[in-house]
Amino acid sequence: MKLTIGLDFGTLSVRAVLVDISSGEIIASSVSKYRNAVMDSYLVNGIKLPNDYALQNALDYIESMETVINKITSNNTINNKDIIGIGVDFTASTILPMKADGTPLSALSKYENNPHAYSKLWKHHSAEKQAVRISELAIKSEAPWIKRYGNKISSEWMLPKVLEILEEDLKLFNETDYFVEAGDFITYYLTKSFKRSSCQAGYKGIWHSKSGYPKDEYLVKLNKKLKDIYNTKLSGDILPIGKKSGRLTSELANKYGLKQIPVSVSVIDAHVAAPACQAVNSGDMLMIIGTSSCDIVLSEKEVNIPGIQGVVKDGAIPNLFAYESGQPAVGDIFSWYIENHLPSGYYAYAKGNNQNIYQYMEDRIKLIPKTKPRLLALDWWNGNRSVLVDPDLSGILVGYNLQTTPEDIYRALIEATAFGKRVTIEAYESNGIEVKRLIACGGLATKNKYLLQCYANILKRPVFFTEEEYAPALGAAIFGALAAKDNGGYSSIEVASKYMSKLVEEPILPNKDFNYDELFKMYIELHDYFGKHSKLMKKLKLLQ
Repeated sequence: MKLTIGLDFGTLSVRAVLVDISSGEIIASSVSKYRNAVMDSYLVNGIKLPNDYALQNALDYIESMETVINKITSNNTINNKDIIGIGVDFTASTILPMKADGTPLSALSKYENNPHAYSKLWKHHSAEKQAVRISELAIKSEAPWIKRYGNKISSEWMLPKVLEILEEDLKLFNETDYFVEAGDFITYYLTKSFKRSSCQAGYKGIWHSKSGYPKDEYLVKLNKKLKDIYNTKLSGDILPIGKKSGRLTSELANKYGLKQIPVSVSVIDAHVAAPACQAVNSGDMLMIIGTSSCDIVLSEKEVNIPGIQGVVKDGAIPNLFAYESGQPAVGDIFSWYIENHLPSGYYAYAKGNNQNIYQYMEDRIKLIPKTKPRLLALDWWNGNRSVLVDPDLSGILVGYNLQTTPEDIYRALIEATAFGKRVTIEAYESNGIEVKRLIACGGLATKNKYLLQCYANILKRPVFFTEEEYAPALGAAIFGALAAKDNGGYSSIEVASKYMSKLVEEPILPNKDFNYDELFKMYIELHDYFGKHSKLMKKLKLLQ
């Protein structure tokens, strides 16, 4: 038996899985929550944080990682000598300032009260003004790279957060040897070999495999102190995913009871799920559907597509271009409606039927008369990511009357998220990127078959899906097997995915219960009016 460890670092915890590489069977699994979770109001010592902050303590990552590794390797049914590799994924863009020896600045006593010394989580949004300046200057300067990101750089990414630190705390900026993605911090901690991931650098660091980073002539217009930063504080060898970042240090190998096994280059937590769902071929589109939705589209071609937030070679699967798009609210919309707008009687009926409320609502939808008029919604409860790239847009629901029921509304909200996905797919295909196969994973994909049926009907395609609950962690274990190719692992992602992942054999097929084409035309009418022409939603948001 040969085994690999997958380490999946999420927003609140790290999950570790121990996987048999011959079958993909998860032998053991463990989760550990970060001690200090997310600091968005106060630091642990009580210091008040500004608005839009979301910080973490990098030492929590280490503590939780060691807890889960020790837990899964203490399994009496396995021999730790059979563990041949470790794979790592991390939610991104989560960045931190670090000394050259790998010490986070927040671990130094003189910086323990300084918010800028801590990890800035992906949802740290206080660098929005820096992100706007970066985008506007790039457009004005006709920087070619801005088109890869839909003409808009997110405040969540590396450069805006680094610029925020530079402009608000020059002393800390000067004392930082490297600003790193948290995924690269973990692989450096494990191996003492400092490498940057092509996945994180490409999507979150404005790097391209051929043209590299933004040029100094652009950077100095942002701030003169950014000159040469990609040769100093943002420097480091960039390796494609699927490669080995290094080997476990002898100290940690002894500590964990392992050999000095290979450790993979880190991968973003959404992208790492692709091989765990057999999304490894050109034309595959992986839909990771949960509270939000992230799409990974694979292709042999590289083109710039308006409204698509990045394309990176080796971004999800080695040797293919991976396009990223998504919707910032899907399950969040459903939860918002269920938790705030259902009559109490519905909960009582669900309890009486021994169902959770979501299952009960799906059953109610199936009882809606086919002759009843439809409602129509826009799925912008948390703004629009693809393809309008506008966080200031908001949701809308059209068609209420005195016969409208809660299940009518719930159905319209589900359909709206599918319509939003169809807009994205049409954007890909109208720009020459063919979507041949849809694959769904994530919490909603494993639990909500009505939603998948709705997607199949509206998208007019079969929807393949996996019931693997731990797809990102399994994906990390697959990349661990690739890193260990010379240690008994796999030499190609296709072979590793074939043996280590599973899809449900029968996809969900479109049915003809309802022709959505006319309703989709109406969705586009609303989409274009409120998203491109009217400023009403933005005015509402600013109204005091």
